[in-house]
Parts: sequence; C-alpha cells; structure tokens
Amino acid sequence: MRGRLRVAGRDNGRMEIWINPACSKCRSALELLDAEGAGYTVRRYLEDPPTVEELTEVLRRLGLEPWDITRLGEPVAAELGMQAWPRDETARERWIEALAAHPILIQRPIITADDGTAVVARSPEAVRSVLP
Repeated sequence: MRGRLRVAGRDNGRMEIWINPACSKCRSALELLDAEGAGYTVRRYLEDPPTVEELTEVLRRLGLEPWDITRLGEPVAAELGMQAWPRDETARERWIEALAAHPILIQRPIITADDGTAVVARSPEAVRSVLP
C-alpha cells in the first residue's frame, strides 16, 4: 500500500498512526511509540488519504466531530471558507468530504488501536493513553 509501512514492536497490540513526516508532533509520537516498543503501522495520510468511510469511523472512535480535527489555519481551509461553515449535523458530511478531498486539513497525528481506541496524539500523554 502506498504511504504505509509496517514497524515491528512487541506483540502488545497493533496501532495505526496517521502522520505527516514533516510534522514535529508526528515525529515525537513515533519516537515515543518506538521507545515503548509498540507495534504500529505508519500511514502517511497525505500520500494515502483516508476515505470518507475511514474518516467517519475514526471520528466515531475519537468521539469527535470533523470540525474538531480540522486544521483551519491551512490555506485550503481559507480557500474553501471553512471558518464560516456550519458546525452541525446538517453540515457534517460536507466537512468529512472536505477532509477526504484535502487530507492536509486533518489534524495529526492520529493513532487508532486494535482495541477500538483512538486519539489525536499531539502530546506524550495522548500517545501513552493508547499504549497497552
């Protein structure tokens, strides 16, 4: 699969981490996972964007709405006028479709674990919260 790479670790659960290699928070999360010997798959989500269905499932697992994981500071968000988009159920699908079409808008890193948990892993504490 383009944009994915399997990384060995102790057999203590598997995770997938969505990263942008240029992101310092992503690199920090990977360093922590490696230090803990966690097994994970790297998904370079800019090269291998999540589908609408995958985003919907990740949002369910996170317990968040699409606007909660949208990087509104990105130029494409301004071009789309997302700051003014409604943040309610009627606009939810529009937000998810925008994230799928423009993955640069997705907050990073996101870790999904085989046990059904998921987290936006921007802090060491958030990364640790999904470790077995």
